[in-house]
Formats: sequence, C-alpha cells, structure tokens
Amino acid sequence: MNTVDTFTSPEVAWFALTPLLVLLGGGLVLLVLAALTPRWPRGLYAAFSATTAGAALVMSFVLWDDITDKGATTLVAGALAFDGFAMLATIIVCIAILLVSLVTDDYLRREQMDGPEIYALYLMAGIGAIVMASANDLIVLFLGLEVLSLAMYVMAASHRRRLNSQESGLKYFILGGFSSAIFLYGVALLYGGTGSTNIGKIVTSFASNVDTSRKDALVLAGVALLLVGLSFKVAAVPFHFWTPDVYQGAPTPVTSFMASVGKVAAFGAMLRVLVSALPNWRDDWRPAIWVIAVLTLVVGSLLAVVQTDVKRMLAYSSISHAGFILVGVEAAGHRAGEPDRGLGGPSVLLYLLLYSVLVIGTFAVVSLVSRSGDEATDISAFRGLGTSRPALALGMTVLLLAQAGVPLTSGFVAKFGVIEAAITEHSYAIAIIAMLASVIAAFLYLRIMVSMWITDPEAADLAREKVRVPFSTGLAIVLCVGFTLVVGFSPDWLVEASKHATTVAQSLVP
Repeated sequence: MNTVDTFTSPEVAWFALTPLLVLLGGGLVLLVLAALTPRWPRGLYAAFSATTAGAALVMSFVLWDDITDKGATTLVAGALAFDGFAMLATIIVCIAILLVSLVTDDYLRREQMDGPEIYALYLMAGIGAIVMASANDLIVLFLGLEVLSLAMYVMAASHRRRLNSQESGLKYFILGGFSSAIFLYGVALLYGGTGSTNIGKIVTSFASNVDTSRKDALVLAGVALLLVGLSFKVAAVPFHFWTPDVYQGAPTPVTSFMASVGKVAAFGAMLRVLVSALPNWRDDWRPAIWVIAVLTLVVGSLLAVVQTDVKRMLAYSSISHAGFILVGVEAAGHRAGEPDRGLGGPSVLLYLLLYSVLVIGTFAVVSLVSRSGDEATDISAFRGLGTSRPALALGMTVLLLAQAGVPLTSGFVAKFGVIEAAITEHSYAIAIIAMLASVIAAFLYLRIMVSMWITDPEAADLAREKVRVPFSTGLAIVLCVGFTLVVGFSPDWLVEASKHATTVAQSLVP
C-alpha cells in the first residue's frame, strides 16, 4: 500500500495559532521587504516590530477569552497545548518584544547598526519561546528551544565592532550547544522508558505501566538530563557560568531580551516538563530543585554585590531572581499531579511577567548610560546621573527598588508570591533562605543608587559623552516604571489572572 494514501494530516486550528502566525509573518515581511526596498525611514523597523508584537498581543487576549469560555485543549495532533498557561506566556513574550524593540531603535542608530535583522530575530526568537512554553510534546519543545537559542546566539554576537560581543556569542553558542545535546539525550531516555514523547501519553504510561516504586534507572537518568538542560537555560547554579560573560558582552537591548524572554521560555518549559509530564517522579526531582534553588539564591546574591560592572551585577542579579522563581517551581512540585495545584505555578507565572518588565526597563537605562560604543557599563558611569538626568535616575531607582523587593512595587508582589507559595507547602527553610538572599542582593541595588544620587562626579566623568534620552527608549522606561508602580499599589487583578491561567491548564493533564 502506498504510504501517501495512508497518511492523515493533523487538523490545524489556524485561529488558535494566530499569535505565532502574526510573529512569523512580521519577521518574514521585515526580511523580504527590507531586502527589496531602500533603507526605511528612521525608527520604522522598530515601529514595525513593536506593532507586530502588539498585534500578536491583542490576539493573545482574544484567545485567552476563548479559552475562558470553551476550556483548554491541544492543537496540531496534541503537539501544542492551548490553555491559559500557554496564553499567559505568549502575552509576556509579546510585551517583552514590544518593549525591547522600542529600546533597540535608538541603540542601533547610535551604534550605526540600524537594520531589520535584529528585529526579525526578536520575532523569530519569540516564536521559539512561545512554542517552548506551549509544547505538549518533548520533541516540539526541543524545536522551540533551538529556534530561540539559535536566534539569541546570533543576537549576542551582532555588534560586529565589539570584540566582547563576538566572544559573548561564541561562548553562548558552544555552551548552549552542550546543554541542548544534554536535554535531547534526556528526551531520548524518557522516550525509551515510556514509549512516547507526548506529555499526556508519558503521564498515562507512568500511571498504567511503570512501577515507580522500583525507581526505573532509565527514566531517572532521563529526568536528570532534562533538568540539567533546562537549568542551563534558566541560568541556575551550577549551570550559570555562561551568564555574566554573555550578558556583559551582548548588546544591552539583547541582554534584556535574553533575561526576559529567555527566562519565560525556559521556566515555562520547566513547569511543563516537571509538573505536567513527570508528577509521578516528583519525589525524585523536587529535592534536586530545592538544592539548585538554594545554590542559585546564595551564589547569585553574593557574587552580585562584589561586581564593579553594572551589566555583570545585573547578570548575577538575574541568577538570583532565577533562584526565586525556582522556589515557586519547588512549591509547585509538592502538588504535581493533584487536582489542586496550589500557589507554586501561579507565583512562577506572576514572577516571570513582573521580572520581565523590570529587567527590560533596567537595561534600557543601562543602554542609555553606556553611551556610544556600549562600553561604559562600570558603576562609575552612573556617578552624578541624579544631577544631570534626575528623571532618568528616578526611574532607575524605582526599578532597582522593585528588584530589591521593596513594598508598593511589583518586585515585592513577585517575591511575596513565591515565598507565600513555599510557606503554604511548609518549605520554611527555602523561604527563609530566599528572604535572606533578598536582603543581601539589596546591597547591590543600593550601590547603584548611591552612585547615581550621592557620589559626586569626577573630572573624567564630566568629559564623557552626555546621556541622551530619546523618545522611544524614554517611552519604554516610562511604561516599565508605570507598570511597576501600578502593580505594586494594586496587584490583585494580576494575581487572579495568574491563578486563572494555571487553573485552565489543569484540564490538559490526565
């Protein structure tokens, strides 16, 4: 019999894939039209990218409403999950692309690199991130991982006149290739132990065929390798060693993209794999998450305070924030596979949204202060900013206070959420360690604020290029600061939205 005659193509719900299609279409239009037309007017590349992300964002809200009315389901023969979890991750990614596009516009023109390529890479990387967070199959998750990673390798090395940028891209590519191989090996072992890479079928296989009391070595090895591969992507200790060099060397807007979209994708995938696919093995992987979370909190906070370069400071700060998110993942592990999922999952989603906005706004200020060449990122570059650019320094102060977890900011809401989730599950030790790490990390943010407001500028500082605040970057900073304060004063609506996302997602898990 002819195999073509027996093949049945999966039914594709095109409308449910609209955000992905919008991002894909926008990226292709950018590349094709830019190749066939003269250079576009200033700012138009960024405006097109931001508009594309905005259109995908609007469609995500429409689809969120459909999920609320009709319930969760799967797409493309069970390859993708169509639920509140996936849609909230899509919303976060689209918001991040929109904000980063605004910040990138002035940066590229200042560095004489203006062009459509990096914006197209933003959109394509966004597709990979959404696929990772939405994947209902481990092979599909790996494809999303590679789409995201390959785009970020290129973006990290995109500043061709800076040796640090080239070094950043090469390091990220080599180490990222190893982590992807480890992850794929874990997928292969898990397939060998269950006979499927589909998350629903893996759960069914464990429930009906695998006797977990005998601690199947093949599956345990696969779980361990999956955890290592995902830990690299979230920059968790001891798999964090690439982060400071890559964050420091990459163009500053790209650094903010990696810190926001990269974490959303990796943590979304981690929750899918551990909580949804491997609830039967939660007693095996949850202690490992506990140890990794504690190491990440302590190492990230301690090493951040001894840095002198602000981008490296924020890189280690990003590692510390990953530790906080892992506290939420550990809390979610207590309820994996149960009808009541608890507060762990919602706290992770909420943290990812709030941190993404915070880190983009923070790196937007760093991008302006770094001036032409993107090299002035040492803490001395911030001396006297409160006098020369008081509004910019005030915005940076709000964002730093939020990252420190000061009340009435979104950062406090995020950190309170994960610690509350841990305490609810009686994980008191990790909650106390997280609070102590937050106190240590606060010294880092205080150092930057002291440099901006108290330290007097020196003669060499006065000779530096003046800090400019162009409209698009200023708009992005205003949006980030405004969102930070609004959520800090009135967080209830966002907390409820994050809880609704994980509630909807439960119906996809057998």
